[in-house]
Amino acid sequence: MKRKPRILVAGSFVMDQIASTEVFPGEGETVLGRSFQKAPGGKGANQAVQAARLGAEVTMFGKLGRDANGEEMLETCRKAGIHTEDVLFDPVLASGCSVIILEEKPGESTKNRIIVISGSNMSITKTEAESLRDKIRNYDLLMLQLEIPMEINEYLAEMAFENGVPVMLNSAPSAPLSDSLLSHLAFISPNEHEAEDLTGIPIRREGDHVNLEDARTAAEALREKGVQNVLITLGSGGAVLLGPDGFVHSPCVEGITAVDPTAAGDSFVGAFCVGTCCGWTNQELLQFANHTAALTVSAMGAMPSLPSLEKVERFMAQKNILLPDISVLK
Repeated sequence: MKRKPRILVAGSFVMDQIASTEVFPGEGETVLGRSFQKAPGGKGANQAVQAARLGAEVTMFGKLGRDANGEEMLETCRKAGIHTEDVLFDPVLASGCSVIILEEKPGESTKNRIIVISGSNMSITKTEAESLRDKIRNYDLLMLQLEIPMEINEYLAEMAFENGVPVMLNSAPSAPLSDSLLSHLAFISPNEHEAEDLTGIPIRREGDHVNLEDARTAAEALREKGVQNVLITLGSGGAVLLGPDGFVHSPCVEGITAVDPTAAGDSFVGAFCVGTCCGWTNQELLQFANHTAALTVSAMGAMPSLPSLEKVERFMAQKNILLPDISVLK
């Protein structure tokens, strides 16, 4: 590819409201927190921003409310270089938002619990999505997630498939998927828990050690449903990819203390999709995505923590990891 990858992201906008505490409150319990902040997020917008910061040419399709949160999220996307002419506005519903509780214990990696209020994200209609039909063939990849209506994901996946555009579905948050949707996917990227929900196959682990045969079996089950390539993220166990070229495992980046894991999966998927459009090998894809996500968890907030291409390049060089050819992204 001699030009920047062109990626269309159809997904959610969510304003994250983040409270940190040393102890998660139990039922009926009140605890004193350590800090509070707001940060633009949402799986769709996060992945779009990550892809744009890594050098891709990105267009975002989604829906905001006409409110201050919506204006802030739209401006953040524009500053990242994302094309926002296909962003819609709901005249009644508020923009999506979330409540994130971070448990920060000294000397331990941060854990999180998240509640998402969908708001305007769930009011996208097929009529509105139809506006993409004449444009979709101009993209190298369509990225989807499950924070917008399922019927819109199915509609856009079929539209892209009919036009020869590969589709990546980040199947989060977990939900049942139709055989029709699965058959239109070039890539699916569940985490280990979502993979179990989709296949009924648990991926066993002992601490950071993941049973890779379980991961392979779950990936094979999804391939049998028509998905061409299955990418399963395993947290501290790294990630695996199964496709026509075989099965690859890439371990997690060592020596990273998680400050805020909120957007790690979105960062990983965004980086993976950029590399896919550049035609990198499976091992290059996973290493690049793992190192991008490692930088993300080491900083606070969703969008604010998503690294630039230059940061990922320096980070991988410091660890003596051979970089793929990123010249087209610069």
